[in-house]
Amino acid sequence: MSAPAHTAVDAAGSDLDAFRAEVRDWLATVAAPRSATARGPADLAVFRNLADEQERQLLDAARNYRRQRFDAGYGALTLAPEHGGRGLPASYASEVARAELEFEVPPSTELISVTTGLVGPAVAMFGTGRQRADYATPLLRTDLLACQLFSEPGAGSDLASLSCRAVRDGDGWRIDGQKVWSSGARFADLGMLLARTDPDLPKHKGITAFLIPLDAPGVEIRPIRQMSGGASFNEVFLNDVRVPDTARLGDVGQGWKIAGATLAFERTASGSVTRKKGGSVAELVELAQQVAVADDPVVRQQLADVYIRAELRKATADRVARAAAAGRSPGPAASVGKLMASDVLVRIGEIAADLLGNDIAVDTDPSRFAWTEHLLGSPGYRLAGGTDQIQRNIIGERVLGLPPEPRVDKDRPFSARDRR
Repeated sequence: MSAPAHTAVDAAGSDLDAFRAEVRDWLATVAAPRSATARGPADLAVFRNLADEQERQLLDAARNYRRQRFDAGYGALTLAPEHGGRGLPASYASEVARAELEFEVPPSTELISVTTGLVGPAVAMFGTGRQRADYATPLLRTDLLACQLFSEPGAGSDLASLSCRAVRDGDGWRIDGQKVWSSGARFADLGMLLARTDPDLPKHKGITAFLIPLDAPGVEIRPIRQMSGGASFNEVFLNDVRVPDTARLGDVGQGWKIAGATLAFERTASGSVTRKKGGSVAELVELAQQVAVADDPVVRQQLADVYIRAELRKATADRVARAAAAGRSPGPAASVGKLMASDVLVRIGEIAADLLGNDIAVDTDPSRFAWTEHLLGSPGYRLAGGTDQIQRNIIGERVLGLPPEPRVDKDRPFSARDRR
């Protein structure tokens, strides 16, 4: 199944205003307008804290909407036409996201985003003809769900240091290892896995990508309970997992290239317009007014500082989006934006805790106690999507020209050869 052809707007370059109107007209047929005055219960969590049944209901609603969006031609806008997309700039995807903020569309989840924004495009770009037929469109349409199996306990943001092994076994492969921080793995059908297939090559070159079924014998998935209460992350154990060679994504040894392209999709997505994550500056100002300290000069200074930082983060995200729309790599700007996003979330939580005092730990007022989930969840955002330390290394080495910090492999010192 492919995205339908459009006459009003196509990849050859039609008017963005016409596209904006087209999207809103379509949204009006599938969702009600969002009321500016409607106020639901406070949702200040950085990471969701839902029971499994609630998570499944959320996924079902999101998938139903995503299928309609894909069938209408808005599900794979930036992918090249030969990969099942429309070949439009990232600015068009941003317009869809902006329009969705005006309608009551089901909220997305991390698993939905990884499936449609990372794994689906990677399969469409690097998969064989059979893999594209079997997986690309089902992933982009969310008929299938997929998680990433990249990070490991001993190789978090340094993906090239992974130790999960895939060994040739007749016509297939035998995989052993452990992955961690895999969002939504319990609800996923497939996992996009990076494994070391040649330990004798430099660490970036001996890696191969696989697309494995998560119900395969030898796969065990355990939820990781976060201190905020949620368990959206998982650790995945692979014990003598056998897969055919048809599960291999790309050529043997091409895993690092595929991982880089997949993470580039993530950087592009980071510039898009989405609903907020955790409590916002506006909600923090509202809290200060509720507890009658909005006129305190110290509090006003704190609010002004975090507001400025939030606006700078938005400007950086727009810069990343413009670079992606022009076909350029966002470079270190993506790392700067990630650092700023983490910093703003943590600062908002800390200020809220100062304003509430002991009340943040007392469940007497749900609107105030909701800040607990933000306070406990925001530090985790310093790890998600690449740790703050890794982002600082990228900025230091690529922008400031500082020498790389000494790194040591398990078996030998890190050499300049490994950086190529």
